[in-house]
Amino acid sequence: QEGMMVKKYTSLLIACVVVLGLSAHLEARSKPAEAQQMVTKAAAYLKAQGKEKAFSEFSNTQGQFRKGELYVFVLNMNADILAHGCKRRMIGKGSFDLADPDGKCFLKEIVEVAKAKQSGWVTYKWTNPLTKKVERKSTYLQKVDDVIVCSGAYTS
Repeated sequence: QEGMMVKKYTSLLIACVVVLGLSAHLEARSKPAEAQQMVTKAAAYLKAQGKEKAFSEFSNTQGQFRKGELYVFVLNMNADILAHGCKRRMIGKGSFDLADPDGKCFLKEIVEVAKAKQSGWVTYKWTNPLTKKVERKSTYLQKVDDVIVCSGAYTS
């Protein structure tokens, strides 16, 4: 009977740990509104500090423009990546042809939205830097002069 009690309590303890771990992961999830706030802050920083200083700070993976899975990236109107707060190796890459796993050319869409509306949202699939899984991402963008400042929240 004592062995049964230990098994029950062990199972209960494991269930609690799983639930707590899952709730901590869900709390750590960024919300689209936070991505929009990050872009607004980054756009103001870019206007105040200029491109060289801003792009350096945006690309600092430990800087003020990186929070969990949220990070800033910047494109020019040719879809070239000028700054990237998660993977510095992405800087200098990018093109209208860069596609997500479903074949969506999301950088092309970001540029099109920036040209048409100056700001807005684009949704696509990308690897979440925290989970390392491909997830749905809603990216907010804002055109600042001749560049596009972006940040996205993973929503799936």
